[in-house]
Amino acid sequence: MSEIKILGAGLAGCEAALWLANQGVQVHLYEQKPLHFSPAHQKEGFAELICSNSLKAERLDSASGLLKEEMRLMGSSLLGCAEKTRVAAGGALAVDRDAFSREVTGLVEQHPNITLHRQRVERIDESAPVLVATGPLTDGPLAADIQRLIGGQSLSFYDAAAPIVTAESLNMEKVFAASRYGRGEADYLNCPFNKAEYEAFYEALSTAERAPLHDFDADGNLTVYEGCMPIEVMAGRGPDTMRFGPLRPVGLTDPRTGHRPWANVQLRSENRQNTMYNLVGFQTNLKFGEQKRVFSLIPGLEHAEFVRYGVMHRNTFLNSPKLMAENLALKAHPNVWFAGQITGFEGYMESAACGLLAARGILAALEGKTMTPPPADTMCGALIRYITSENKDFQPMGSNMGILPPLETHIRDKRERYAALADRAVADMKAWLEAQQ
Repeated sequence: MSEIKILGAGLAGCEAALWLANQGVQVHLYEQKPLHFSPAHQKEGFAELICSNSLKAERLDSASGLLKEEMRLMGSSLLGCAEKTRVAAGGALAVDRDAFSREVTGLVEQHPNITLHRQRVERIDESAPVLVATGPLTDGPLAADIQRLIGGQSLSFYDAAAPIVTAESLNMEKVFAASRYGRGEADYLNCPFNKAEYEAFYEALSTAERAPLHDFDADGNLTVYEGCMPIEVMAGRGPDTMRFGPLRPVGLTDPRTGHRPWANVQLRSENRQNTMYNLVGFQTNLKFGEQKRVFSLIPGLEHAEFVRYGVMHRNTFLNSPKLMAENLALKAHPNVWFAGQITGFEGYMESAACGLLAARGILAALEGKTMTPPPADTMCGALIRYITSENKDFQPMGSNMGILPPLETHIRDKRERYAALADRAVADMKAWLEAQQ
C-alpha cells in the first residue's frame, strides 16, 4: 500500500491528509505542536485559525463561494467541519475557532489510515513522496532546509491579526445588531461613528505607536498583504481610506439617529455562545497599550475588555513561479510537494483547497501519472496558474473573479456576470473530476 509523509497539520496538511487517507493511502502526518509553537499559534489542535474566524462569503456568485463549491466537488473534509461549527455571520461562513479545530483534529486522529507523529521535522527526506504544508511561519532547521532545497528563492511579507473583545464589556446603548443591506439575521454588531468621533479616532490611530518588528528588514521596507492590511497602515493612506474599506457605513442605519453613520466598525462573533467578538478589519501592529487607548475611542468600546490584542508576524512564501510545477511539486525535486499559504495561495479556504489539489497531484504520481490541473476558468485552476506562471513581482493571491478568463460574451451587470462565471467554473470542474476517474 502506498505511503506519504505530510509535514504540518494546518488547513492544507489536514485537508490533504484526510483526502489521501480516504483514497486508501497510508499517511504519516507530522505536527510540531505542542513541542514547538510558531509566534502566532497558541493552541495544540490542528487547523488553528489565526487572523480571523471568517471563511468568507458563501454565495456561488462570489469568488470565495465559488471556491467552496469547487472544494465540495473535490471532496473537502474541512468544509464539513466548518458547517458543524459555524457561527452567525450574515452571508459569510464563520466558525467557532476552537470547535472547528477540535472537529478537524478528531477526524485526523480517528482516521485508520493516518499515523500521527507529534514531533519537529528538521530535514526533508526526498527518498519518498513528501508534502510540505508547514505554513508561512515555518522556522528553525526545517526552514533552513527548505532554503537549501530551493536555493534561497523565497520571499516574505508581514501579516497581522485583529483583536478580540468580550461581549459583556460592550456598551449596547451605542452598539446595534445588523448586517449590511439586511443580509443574514443581523449577525454583526455595529459601532457607529459620527463625523467628529471618526476624526478623533483617525487622529489617534494615525499617531499611535507601533510595536517593533525584531526581524524587520534592515532597509526599513515593509511589505504587507493587501487582504490583511494593518489598520494603522490603511489609515496612513488617507483619512477616508478606512471609510471606503472595513469601516464603510453603506447598507446600515444607526437606530439612534435614523441615518447612515459617518463610519462604522463591525464586530463578528468568535464563538457560538456569542461571548467574544472580533473587530472586523482591525489587523494591527500597535503596541498593546496603544490598542487599548485607540480602539476604546470606537463608540461602544469605551470600556471594552480585550481578551486578545492584535499581533503582526512575518510570513514567508516560495517564489512559486520559478520553483513549482502545475501539480504543486518542485520542478527540481519532483518527490517534494508544497501546499498552503507557503505556496502563495492566500486565505484559509485557499490554503485548504491547495491541500486538496496537492493531494490529487500526489495520488496521480503514486499511480505513475501526472495530474493536469483543473481548467483555467475554475477558481482552483486559475489560482494554480497564477502561482506557477511567470511573474516578476509575485505576491500571494486569494480567490477573486479577476483571475478568471472573461466570458465569450460580456455581461454588463456584475452580479449576473459573476453568476455566469461561477456556472461555467462549476460545470468545468465537474467535467475535470469525471476525467480524473
